[in-house]
Amino acid sequence: MFYNFSLQAQIRWQGTIRSFLPMMILLFAISTAHPQNYGQVPAPPQDHAIALVGGTVHTVSGPVMENVSVLFENGKITAIGKDVRVPPGVERLDVSGKHVYPSLIDANTTLGLVEIGQVRATRDLAETGSINPNVRAEAAINPDSELLPVARANGIALALSVPQGGVISGTSAFIMLDGWTSEQMTLKAPAGLHVNWPFMTIRRSPFIQQSDEEQRKQMNENLKQLHDAFAEARAYKKAKDAEQQKGVPYHATDSRWEAMIPALEKKIPVFVNAREIKQIQAAVQWAADEDVNLVIVGGDDSWRVADLLKSKDIPVVFGPIHQTPNRRWEAYDTPFATPMKLHQAGVRFCIADFESENVRNLPYQAATAAAYGLPKDEALKAITLYPAQILGVADRVGSLEAGKDATLIVTDGDPLEIRTQVLHEFIQGRKIDLGNKHRALYEKYTKKYQQSGSPSN
Repeated sequence: MFYNFSLQAQIRWQGTIRSFLPMMILLFAISTAHPQNYGQVPAPPQDHAIALVGGTVHTVSGPVMENVSVLFENGKITAIGKDVRVPPGVERLDVSGKHVYPSLIDANTTLGLVEIGQVRATRDLAETGSINPNVRAEAAINPDSELLPVARANGIALALSVPQGGVISGTSAFIMLDGWTSEQMTLKAPAGLHVNWPFMTIRRSPFIQQSDEEQRKQMNENLKQLHDAFAEARAYKKAKDAEQQKGVPYHATDSRWEAMIPALEKKIPVFVNAREIKQIQAAVQWAADEDVNLVIVGGDDSWRVADLLKSKDIPVVFGPIHQTPNRRWEAYDTPFATPMKLHQAGVRFCIADFESENVRNLPYQAATAAAYGLPKDEALKAITLYPAQILGVADRVGSLEAGKDATLIVTDGDPLEIRTQVLHEFIQGRKIDLGNKHRALYEKYTKKYQQSGSPSN
């Protein structure tokens, strides 16, 4: 009896160990990491004026300017040009032969909301249930994520952090990829309300367990939930507005419908994840009926309805570009050429890399679009100025102009070229440490290679 009890206890203990193993691995990784080597120490606020002197400045919103100076103070650009007077005592950074660009912007990520996809404790990107408009991305962002310095090192200093899951996922936050707290990192929140449009076609695949009838039922249920949620939010807003009138009783506050009011008032857009043509068409009609500002996210088939999107002035956050076509019979380069087709049709768009672990590859997504017909200057705008315009922050970031935030990068070449290195980065004038885990591991194994007696490159 005692032997059997011990054996059962051992089995239970082994099961417990297995269930906690991913978390134990994560805690070990955190405990053995050296944040000072990974660029994890946030930069202090800019406390003195800085001048970048002698570089080629790519304003994005205007002409390229050679051999000019960029002066910034208190986190803002104060002057750009050849005749900029740099007062005595200002820190001068010689960038002769180098290039100055606005920071790159990824307009659809889960940065700060997920660290390791296979470790549940590091995933804070979705809540249970289908209708969660009150979820706020900025409240869940992890400032210590190691994905942030990796993205920063390749010039991405700004990103939209987006909640996932359900029919209505919540509201996103436009963040700076540096700061001690999520509050310090947040540049704008809420940035938009996010909706996942249900599939409008029957999908048949070994990976899909639902029958045709079950899929139709699920689609109708999701559409009903979406329509009911907006109807209830409008009724709630009407009741709350009426409270100001004499004799009207107080209406209890509901955080779900309260979070939807900015979208109903068109203060923020509604971002709808819609990839297939029927999804996009249905979403456009729904947005017109609901009278909300719509942004299509994903938009694999957006080029097929470009005339519709152009006529309604509906922008598209397109991506990722590095993917295979949706349909077996489509040309292999369909996703590569879509930005070019949207540009030719006059549709407002930007390019995003949706996978947080690959945000660092954002400039190469744009480069692929340029290789498949999108003009090079438009490809650059698609990851700088255009996302800023779509997200409603172009008055602060996205281009280099006096009065805007000093959020910029200095490179040794074109950031869309894979060989280009980011030499300096500033976020609101704060000089950012470009160290990161990838760089630390590269240096570590370079030293190992050298210690082995092999010649270094």
